[in-house]
Amino acid sequence: MNHDISNKHDMPHAREADAHGQAAMLLVECLLHRLIEKQVLSVEEAIDIVDVATEVKIETGTERGEMPATLQASIHLLQDISASLRFDVAGEVKEGTPI
Repeated sequence: MNHDISNKHDMPHAREADAHGQAAMLLVECLLHRLIEKQVLSVEEAIDIVDVATEVKIETGTERGEMPATLQASIHLLQDISASLRFDVAGEVKEGTPI
């Protein structure tokens, strides 16, 4: 029973950090889309920003002692955002192409 209490003590901190990370990622992704919508950034510029962030995460993640699973999860989230933006570029090309 003490073992369960010990695990529960550790879990809220992990969940709290995850909640903050998820909220931050959502906020940044929404901000990128709004900047694109307002024509402050092009889709290509937004992709470049996310790709640079991915490169930095890859380079610095192990140096900071991040757990491999956490590092990979962060990288995958950034790659998913980049892929989503790339899909938007493909959609623009299709929409602008005469039928």
